[in-house]
Amino acid sequence: MVYQRTLKSSFTLQGKGLHTGLNIKITFNPAPENHGYKIRRTDVPGQPIIDALAENVAATQRGTVLSANGVQVSTVEHALAALYACEIDNCLIDVDAPEVPIMDGSSIMFVSKIKEVGAQQQDAERKYIMFKRKRVKVVDKATGSSMLLMPDESFSIQSHITFNSTLLRQQDAHMNDLAEFTRDFAPARTFVFVREVMPLLENNLVKGGDLDNAIVIYDKQIAQNDFDHLADVMGVKRKDASKLGYIMNKPLLYPNEPARHKLLDIIGDIALVGYFIKGKIIANCPGHGINNLFARAIREAIFAEKKPKLELSLLAEIPA
Repeated sequence: MVYQRTLKSSFTLQGKGLHTGLNIKITFNPAPENHGYKIRRTDVPGQPIIDALAENVAATQRGTVLSANGVQVSTVEHALAALYACEIDNCLIDVDAPEVPIMDGSSIMFVSKIKEVGAQQQDAERKYIMFKRKRVKVVDKATGSSMLLMPDESFSIQSHITFNSTLLRQQDAHMNDLAEFTRDFAPARTFVFVREVMPLLENNLVKGGDLDNAIVIYDKQIAQNDFDHLADVMGVKRKDASKLGYIMNKPLLYPNEPARHKLLDIIGDIALVGYFIKGKIIANCPGHGINNLFARAIREAIFAEKKPKLELSLLAEIPA
C-alpha cells in the first residue's frame, strides 16, 4: 500500500515572472490528506484559491494558465512537475502575483527545495488511476500532435518532438520511472526560437525572459537592426545576425535538452489530472494545448466510469 505525502515544512523561493517581469515570491506549504494541489493568490483581497485541475486551465499560449474565482496564475507547469515527480500528493502553493516565477526555466530549483525540506507520509492511501485494457488517445489533426496513454503497471513517458528548424528538427526523450526526474529532466530549461520572441514582446509577454532562464534558438536569419533590438531588450551583448546557433549563458546540459524539457512540461500538465497515473504515455509533438486536452480527457473518463480503486476501462479514442 502506498500512502499520500505532503511536505514536512513550508519553503519559499523568489524570482521574476517570465511574462510580467515582476519579482515574485512563491511559498509551498504542507496540506492535509486528499487536498491535492491548490494555488492561493496572496496579493488579492480574500486570497482566492484555484484548484490545480485540468478543467481550470484558461490558456496555453506560452505556458499553462489556471483560472478560477476571478483570478489566474500562469506558468504553473514547472512547479507542478516538481511536486508530481517528487511524489508529493498534497500542497498549498501561495503566490503573490499572477504567475509562478520562472527561476532558471526548469524545475530543478523547486525539486531541490522539496528534497531539502523532505516529505511527510500521511495516513490516507494514495489513489492511482490504472488503465487495465483500453487506451486513451487525443489527436490534434491540425498540428499532427497526439497523446496516447497505454495500459501499464508503472508510469513512463516517451516523447518525440519535431520542428521546422535546421537546428532542432527531431529529438526524443524517454523517462522510465519518476525516480529519473531529478537527475535527467528537472534541470532541462525551456527554449524559444528567435522568430517567436519578437511577437511575444509586441504582445507584452516575456518581460522577464533572458538567457538565465531560457535557451534561445536562432535558426533563421533576421535583419541586424532587429537582432540588435532583441539583444537590447533581453539585456545581452549584441551579436552578428549572420551567425546562426543556440544563444545561451551556459552550454546544453543534455544533447536533447529541448526534448527533455518538453517531457518535463508533460508531467506538469498531467499533474492537473489530480491523481497519480499508472500507464505508459507516448507523446508526439506535445505542447501545453494538447497536454491539457489529454489531461481533461483522462479526468472526463474518470468521472464517466468510476470503479473501485479507479481501475478504469477507458474509451478507445477521444478526438481533440
